[in-house]
Amino acid sequence: MTNIGAGEIIYDLRKKIQEIQVELEQLGEPVKNIPEMIESANLLRSNEYLSKSDEKKTELIGAYGQYSKALEELLSTVFDIQKDLKEILKEQSALISNSSKKPIKSKSKKK
Repeated sequence: MTNIGAGEIIYDLRKKIQEIQVELEQLGEPVKNIPEMIESANLLRSNEYLSKSDEKKTELIGAYGQYSKALEELLSTVFDIQKDLKEILKEQSALISNSSKKPIKSKSKKK
């Protein structure tokens, strides 16, 4: 097995994804324009929200990329193990069939 800590890495990445999703949800919706404020202030607040939102979405995409890569490595390891197990079963089946084909020599009594 090539990646002994693969399960732990996947767990950590999944936690990171969940944390980023929570942070993104905490940003909420963009603040609506307040009529009392001048146009440039509304644009600044909107821009600030979009910057934070884009930053979190970029983090989320990166975390999902790492997560999917770790899952692919884990899946590859599982397929390697499956292949090895099939080979072992074939070898054992061949050994069993070879041993059952050998005739049993009976000891005859000599007179």
